[in-house]
Amino acid sequence: MTSDAERLARATLSLVAEPGDLRCLGLTRELGGLRFLEFLREQPDLRPELTAASGRLAAVRPERVLEAAARRGIRFVVPGDEEWPASLDDLAGAGALHARGEVPVGLWVRGPLRLDQLGSPVAVVGSRSSTAYGDHIASAMAAVLGAAGSTVVSGAAHGVDYAAHRGAVSADAPTVAVLACGVDRAYPAAHQQMLDHLAEHHAVVSEAPPGAAPFRIRFLARNRIIAALTRGTVVVEAAVRSGALNTASWADRLHRTVMGVPGPVSSAASAGVHELIRVGGAALVTSGEDVLELLGAAGEHLVDVPRAPSRPRDRLSVRARQVLDAVPVSAPAPTASVAVVAGLGADEVERLLDALAVDGHVERLPSGWRLGEMARSTIDP
Repeated sequence: MTSDAERLARATLSLVAEPGDLRCLGLTRELGGLRFLEFLREQPDLRPELTAASGRLAAVRPERVLEAAARRGIRFVVPGDEEWPASLDDLAGAGALHARGEVPVGLWVRGPLRLDQLGSPVAVVGSRSSTAYGDHIASAMAAVLGAAGSTVVSGAAHGVDYAAHRGAVSADAPTVAVLACGVDRAYPAAHQQMLDHLAEHHAVVSEAPPGAAPFRIRFLARNRIIAALTRGTVVVEAAVRSGALNTASWADRLHRTVMGVPGPVSSAASAGVHELIRVGGAALVTSGEDVLELLGAAGEHLVDVPRAPSRPRDRLSVRARQVLDAVPVSAPAPTASVAVVAGLGADEVERLLDALAVDGHVERLPSGWRLGEMARSTIDP
């Protein structure tokens, strides 16, 4: 159980340190919030990389922020709380990307969905400049995942993210939006209605404190939270330079399953995904069912292998099919001629033709053998 003093210390650090700040977050994890905060106050100039955080201490009022957040239905979840998602602790050993990483000091959460009760969470991310194809795939995939009991996690951005949340909502399934700004802000503004809906029925999460603006570097920090919260990340459309690929990199570092949806080979919107698949960085998936099979336990959610419809000749032995292929379609041929074409002995061919005639594959006329009506109807064009 986290003490009130530790929670207040971590709220203070959330207000003065940047999301994903390696030094501040690493020391918080090692020392605890109270000890690191004391260190910042007593030795603010000891390390240059901590100067910015220590310089903000005098201006912050964490008690007021926590009280104001609580009035708006926003809670601050920290390590040690029952609601803290243990999967985030994996970030301690995941290294850094773009000078961002580590376990957050805490998460600001708005909405009734508890972070420790996310059922088989899956991240569905992708391009902001998505195509109609990408939007359709993301929405349909999220709906299938949600209907199967998975929580869909994404970033509430334009394009694929929004489509993923929409698909989960359409299936009446839980979904989590992880923001690069405060959970009390709508970014992008056009998604105000969706974010309000998620805050009322699902969850909106951020490492940044209430009121924080969506700076570019905070999106890179945000991506590691999306990857760490989930069991796997699906990338639906991503150009060569795409934030979704950053999320996939975090998922790989965290030993989560990385999946990619192929698009048209000429589509720039899918070029990053195609490269990820080409180099073996992602498993190819085309549907929610594929994702469920990859993430499920052995024997669960197995996908039926696509097969062409069976035909009567599929049940024949190889030699019977060899004979059938040698029988003319319309002009009858004697047994000897069929045997020559089939490359088999005449006696064996005679026996096989008699058996084929019983099932209607061939028919015998005075002048020889030809295909029966059933066989003629199934000849490949």
